[in-house]
Amino acid sequence: MAKNTKTPNEMSFLDHLEELRWHLIRSTLAIVIIGGVAFLMKGFIFDTVIFGPMMPDFPTYHVFCDFSKMLGFSEAFCNTEPEFTVQSRQMSEQFSAHIWTSIWAGFIIGFPYVLYELWKFIAPGLYDNERQNARGFIFIASSLFFMGVLFGYYVVAPLSINFLGGYSISDSVVREIDLVSYIATVRAAVIACGLIFELPIIIYFLTKIGLVTPEILRKYRKIALVVVLIISAVITPPDVASQIIVAVPILILYQISIYISKVVLKKEAKKQKKNVKSS
Repeated sequence: MAKNTKTPNEMSFLDHLEELRWHLIRSTLAIVIIGGVAFLMKGFIFDTVIFGPMMPDFPTYHVFCDFSKMLGFSEAFCNTEPEFTVQSRQMSEQFSAHIWTSIWAGFIIGFPYVLYELWKFIAPGLYDNERQNARGFIFIASSLFFMGVLFGYYVVAPLSINFLGGYSISDSVVREIDLVSYIATVRAAVIACGLIFELPIIIYFLTKIGLVTPEILRKYRKIALVVVLIISAVITPPDVASQIIVAVPILILYQISIYISKVVLKKEAKKQKKNVKSS
């Protein structure tokens, strides 16, 4: 971490490890406590949240249906009766799924606090102006994460479930999906999108340390576009409307990241000019 001019005594490496250990302990305790509350709300967590995207009356399907009709594409989302059943074939599978789902719920809900602990560990090593510039870090990063979580839950998860749950290679195969597999699909969509939406924050810090520039981001924009389209084609049904729904927000985030990188470099250039004049 960067040296703080207001700290007369530097912490040793072991002191930093001890400090980090306590931040990790407090973060873990917060996740466990929130997960414990989620564990007690079994009916809501599973019947309403986890199994919501497989229900035909899930609100997203109505929006997708209207959107597809408006663009003149396939009306695949207008008939979303589940073509599979979720089953549990192991004695401890449901109990294990209950515990791990509660822990992941604790992580998602407790994400702002985890960021707060991370910030408390990093902040003492920053200069005063760096702390001021990153004052809204927790709020912005948390907001982006929750936006990604909602996008993953209301967009990516239903698209994935609708497509993968109805995909068939033969009529001889019965669609009986394991509980763990179904939950993993929903969890992956939610967590992955939450982390993907942190892209502007990641680009901000990569630009600050000199690993990324707007020119690099613009240079690889076409490659990024191809990658995004491939990802959206893999996780969505094979129709244009679904791919557009997934690809557009990610491309917007990428463009925002270019703008953020440009702003960061401009501020760094102004700071260097001031330092040169003062010297």
